[in-house]
Amino acid sequence: MPFASKMSDVSRKEKKEDEEVDSALRFGFRLLCSTALYPLEFSKTLIQLGYEPIAPRPGRTLFGAKRFMLPNIFQYAAYIKSVDGFTGCFRGLTPRLLGNILSSYYSEKLSLVLIGPAPSRFDDPAFDCFQATYDDFEEYIETKDGVIETVPGGMLRKTVAQLCGVVISHPFHVISIRMMAQFIGREQVYNGLFGSIKEIWRHEGIAGFFSGIIPRLLMEFWCMTITSGITYLFAKYIGANKTVCGHVNTIAHFSVTSVFYPYHVVSTCMAVQGSRLKAGTPPMMDHYINWRDCYARLALQQQHKRGSSFFFRTVARAPSKANAAFAPYPELK
Repeated sequence: MPFASKMSDVSRKEKKEDEEVDSALRFGFRLLCSTALYPLEFSKTLIQLGYEPIAPRPGRTLFGAKRFMLPNIFQYAAYIKSVDGFTGCFRGLTPRLLGNILSSYYSEKLSLVLIGPAPSRFDDPAFDCFQATYDDFEEYIETKDGVIETVPGGMLRKTVAQLCGVVISHPFHVISIRMMAQFIGREQVYNGLFGSIKEIWRHEGIAGFFSGIIPRLLMEFWCMTITSGITYLFAKYIGANKTVCGHVNTIAHFSVTSVFYPYHVVSTCMAVQGSRLKAGTPPMMDHYINWRDCYARLALQQQHKRGSSFFFRTVARAPSKANAAFAPYPELK
């Protein structure tokens, strides 16, 4: 009996080591993909800030309507390369990767400090089709009498870990965005990680490192909560295997992220405002009282979803009362 118990412990230890290796490989692959696709992220950030260096041209939308069309994301990235060269397309990459690494490593540890370790889990045949989703809402714990009971906390634990990761990575996120925003005004204010930290601390203090964090936290919270809720309800009431539930989770995440995308735009704008960059000051960007004011003005001007489409980007038709200082684009006939 002791020999069997010893073998079981060895098996669990080996399984845990394999899971850690797989997790590390997946994280490394994500970092590699993030690096390769960073020029597109660079372009998307400048679009969210409202910078359009290439004039719109007459064209047609996906449904054939005549509109003034803006360059797609790949044409935008090619423009950045033509100005700053190939290495210029990776401006701000170092703080972005560093923030992701620190967030991945410390988010779980910080969540353990805040809400404690996760209880032991046991299989439940009733939810065998998608146990991981079910554990988002309930976890299993064995009492002293040997009775297995369910306790809430899985969803809370994952949400806290996700939000902790956002808080940890946000200072590096702000530095990365401001490095990219320098492309607009051709400044050299944010050069290097330590120089950028010194610049923000000197002119804005600790609050500058968390500019735009509230809309980002709201977006992450609601996207994760609603996506997990949809997947859980699908697995519980419709029933399907793990693969189908995984596809449902992906589709739900994409749909919910599209709904809350304006919060991403607001967070990017607020991360730049307050800096000494031209991209965050008038006339390039209006002065916003807070992130709610930013959201309201962008929505009024129909600019709250800029950057959400990679292709078929059209000029927004803002209401005439939004800003009388600028003449609207002519209509195509």
